[in-house]
Amino acid sequence: MTFALSATPQTVLEVTPQHKKLNVLLEQIEQQKRLLLAWQNTKDEIRAYSQKALMPAYRELYSTLYEQMQTLWNSLSHYHLSKSDTATVEDKIQALTCLLQGSHLLTPKQVDEVEKMYIYYAQASEYSQNKKSKQKSKMKKETSFDASETLDAENESDEENWNSEQYQQAREQAKLKRQQDKQAQAEKMVNQSLKTVYLKIASIIHPDREPDESKKAEKTELLQRANEAYEKEDLFFLLKLQLEVEQSKQGANKGLSVEQVKFYQQALEAQSQALQNQIQELINSLVWSNKAKIAVQKSKGQLNIANLYKQIDADASAVKQQLKAEKQRLSFMGKESGLEMLLEHQVL
Repeated sequence: MTFALSATPQTVLEVTPQHKKLNVLLEQIEQQKRLLLAWQNTKDEIRAYSQKALMPAYRELYSTLYEQMQTLWNSLSHYHLSKSDTATVEDKIQALTCLLQGSHLLTPKQVDEVEKMYIYYAQASEYSQNKKSKQKSKMKKETSFDASETLDAENESDEENWNSEQYQQAREQAKLKRQQDKQAQAEKMVNQSLKTVYLKIASIIHPDREPDESKKAEKTELLQRANEAYEKEDLFFLLKLQLEVEQSKQGANKGLSVEQVKFYQQALEAQSQALQNQIQELINSLVWSNKAKIAVQKSKGQLNIANLYKQIDADASAVKQQLKAEKQRLSFMGKESGLEMLLEHQVL
């Protein structure tokens, strides 16, 4: 889209280095706007496609895992398992309850059954931990001075680990605070720039100052576009329009001042970053699996829409393969000999 005013055949519009810097940013923002629009126009279609491709397989997979949980629970009372095998089976049941808890892919009745079993194992785990703590406390009283020194060293190690985690959390919080401050500053700068740029454009192209009727009509249209952009807070449009009308007015083009270039460059960079954040947030809302998230990270914000469809198909295929394997595992769990085989090969 171009907004340059008409120039006489003799006028040669040279682009200064200052304008070139801003034109690079303007082009970058224009590309980001097109990319954001493409994702916005496609997001509903992508969600519908992923729902159709993934949800039936996921729903069947979770139903199969629920059946595994129930089958293993029944095996504890029906099969003659060793103490170690019983512990392994119970660990598997507990892992399944953690995975299935609160899932919207199960029926309300199934969710309720999972919750009861989850609470049971949580209480059993708490009881076991309390028992171990009492035993440990008793052992501490009976240990020698050397053992006490060893325990102190372990406590110091735990404290160091805690301090390390605390430091990492503090770094993450500081990083988030910097991002928020940067975003707030960018918004403030954009708001300041809007009025400055709009008034500059209006002073150059105001129709009431143009005696030539043909040029007056052209300036009236341009001012109307500027008004619309100002109402929409579209700094990108206004800056691009300002650069072009100033270039047309100056002819040989003395260019913008160093201060103007620096100010507008900062404002454009802020808008570019805001657009990139919008694009990334939209893409993140459309990805679900670890593989898809890795693909997004590798693309560095340039994930192609067609590639996301391919990732959906790949994820759907992976879920179906997992479903097939879990169904086969479930068939073995239904028989004592099959369960023993799974335990023997450690593939429960």
